[in-house]
Amino acid sequence: MSFPQKVKSALRAIVDTMACNTARFVKNPGKDFTRGRKLGFVQLIHFFLSMGSGCISHELLKYFYFLPEDVPSASAFIQQRAKLLPETFCHILRQFNLRFPSKGLMGRYSLIAADGCEFNIARNPQDPSTFHPTSGRSERGFNSLHTISLYDLLSKRYLDVVIQPGRLKNESAALCQLIDRYIYGGCPIFAADRGFASYNVFAHALEKGSFFAIRAKDINIKRFPAVSSLSDTMDQWAEVVLTRSKARRKRLHPELDPLYRCICKAVPFDFITDSCPEYRMQLRVLRFQTAEGVFENLITNLPSDELSLEQIKHIYHLRWGLETSFRGLKHTIGTANFHSKSLEYIEFEILCRMTLYNFCTIITIEVPIKKEAGKWEYQVNLSMAIKICFAFLSDHTGPEM
Repeated sequence: MSFPQKVKSALRAIVDTMACNTARFVKNPGKDFTRGRKLGFVQLIHFFLSMGSGCISHELLKYFYFLPEDVPSASAFIQQRAKLLPETFCHILRQFNLRFPSKGLMGRYSLIAADGCEFNIARNPQDPSTFHPTSGRSERGFNSLHTISLYDLLSKRYLDVVIQPGRLKNESAALCQLIDRYIYGGCPIFAADRGFASYNVFAHALEKGSFFAIRAKDINIKRFPAVSSLSDTMDQWAEVVLTRSKARRKRLHPELDPLYRCICKAVPFDFITDSCPEYRMQLRVLRFQTAEGVFENLITNLPSDELSLEQIKHIYHLRWGLETSFRGLKHTIGTANFHSKSLEYIEFEILCRMTLYNFCTIITIEVPIKKEAGKWEYQVNLSMAIKICFAFLSDHTGPEM
């Protein structure tokens, strides 16, 4: 069996295993998917995973090879879809990733990028959680969803996602949630942009035993007691003690008075409670020049004796691989073309498209590249590879594919 066939079989085996215990994935256990239909549980999941950007009726025709007697109606699909829970597609995404473990950096670290992405959805001015009123971007206003994803930079696949209404997005809270439920083991390094720099995110990673490298503004760096001034190059550890109270007499470690930082009650921090009024953490502060007169700051907890400033710069630079992947996910895969106005069913489609994206990258990353004597190294045409893998998963290819 070829490697692509193994990947395809692994994905279908996950769906077959789920079909043996549908109670976890349906809204009415013991009732849903108990009768024989053209779109049973397995067929419905397979159709979801291979569905393109066309209308539902056309996608059903393609999936069932344009055989009129076999094609269910769009209404039948909508009724079957309504029986599924969102956990169905979260489970598929995670289990599929676990079947193909990623290779780590230095044999130890997993490089995980986190970032947000906007998806426009059907216009609905009556939904204040997603509707953006008239602005310079749109004369009539628009609705959107915001996703915060975890993306493995070495294996080039999506690991997890939190989906939020566009007007209620909270990227820091989403990253905390993603860190807490990370299941892939190893030593992950969560790399993220400035919008994710917060004490709460740092604490969630520390409590999980994970690492992070998050870009920060100058003003964030200056707040650390150990940072007296911003030099062109910096690599030093800074300790901070967080508390909700400004009263010095209540401090448990008065000898560390200069290290205390008060967090107001409006700022989320999940590890200060009545029984634990203080939280102490050590952070590594990095600063380096990226261009003439342009400097970047990183806050991390990576050990100094294992990863130098230059190595961490390289790790953070790799984070841009997630930005590139968004283009493939939204446009090449077709995630931006939804088949529903319901936020629940849009979530289904986003999770399915991420699984499909992973299916394509797991296969294409194993494609041998012929090395030429020229200056540039050739790469697989990802757009064309995705189209081929898409057809392969849908069984719309010849026997030699």
